[in-house]
Amino acid sequence: MYKTRIIEAKDKASYNRFIAQHPKGHFLQLWEWGQVKNLTGWKPIRLVLEKDGQIRAAMLILKRTLPIPLVKRAIFYSPRGPVADQDNAEEHRLLFAAARQIARREGAIFVKIDPDIPAQNQNYAKMLSACGFQRQLSGLNFEGVQPNYVMRLDLTPEPAELLADMHQKWRYNIKLAGRKGVTVTQAEERTDLEVFYSILEETAQRDHFLIRGYSYFESIWDHMIANGYARIFLAHYQGEIVAGTLAFILGDKAWYLYGASSNRHRNVMPNYLLQWEMIRWAKAQGCTVYDFRGVSGDLDEENPLYGLYRFKKGFNGVLTEFVGEWDFVYRPVWYWLWTRMLPVYLGRRRGLAGQGGD
Repeated sequence: MYKTRIIEAKDKASYNRFIAQHPKGHFLQLWEWGQVKNLTGWKPIRLVLEKDGQIRAAMLILKRTLPIPLVKRAIFYSPRGPVADQDNAEEHRLLFAAARQIARREGAIFVKIDPDIPAQNQNYAKMLSACGFQRQLSGLNFEGVQPNYVMRLDLTPEPAELLADMHQKWRYNIKLAGRKGVTVTQAEERTDLEVFYSILEETAQRDHFLIRGYSYFESIWDHMIANGYARIFLAHYQGEIVAGTLAFILGDKAWYLYGASSNRHRNVMPNYLLQWEMIRWAKAQGCTVYDFRGVSGDLDEENPLYGLYRFKKGFNGVLTEFVGEWDFVYRPVWYWLWTRMLPVYLGRRRGLAGQGGD
């Protein structure tokens, strides 16, 4: 018999184990990611569906209370959730029914999901519709909370083949960085985080985007890096750190989330070597998928975001479109009001670093 419940800290290990081992598991559904988001005003609610004492499906739900005096209303968001058998409609239905009960108690207007399911799976989309969800059109660029288009690399080939499959210029740049003396290390000390963040600030100023505060990255260090779910990679040249990246890892998947580069020594191509070292690291950890994260779905070369696609494509990344964002509306009137506020809310998010959202 199935049973749903909100789990507590004592269940963290079994919950994370389920997320890590599931084919659709994602670092954004980890217990620790809920701790990271708690710092930014999102209360984590970890909901599981069990059968015979074993977790069969799960949703990390993030709750944010609306900043309206005397009004107890909130929104729910499950980043890359739910984690469930994509072909089991019954388990989805039971999990969503439990989420609805929690929403009534918490005063939630709606729940938003953006599952890690390819757009080609139309049966999954039909199942979500049958469960009462409404698809939200998020556009071709980064209009959604998470990127709807990403570049992914199959890591099953051997490293030599992975390198050979890259664009010739990309292989050249990787080798050039090595010949010039660029080396890559993984961050070990908290002082390395400070250096990475200072380069990220430099990048943000140069490329005109906003980034989260340092305390957010401290939380990532404390909850994700310290627990083996993330790594910072640093590129060194002539005694200084000239570039850095932040990658996440869970089960057989790795994700590239943030990249930063100094204004100095960009000609020695540290970003190319950083990507190659992260790919090799992910491969060595047993990953079969390396996710470069977001790109635009508009592949017109005149698109200002085309360069991001071109960079990731050069590593032999394959464009992947997800099934998109879906909302289950609990309170229609409040939802109508929220959709009028949503463009302002997302407009603030879009300025944050990273390809899409987190």
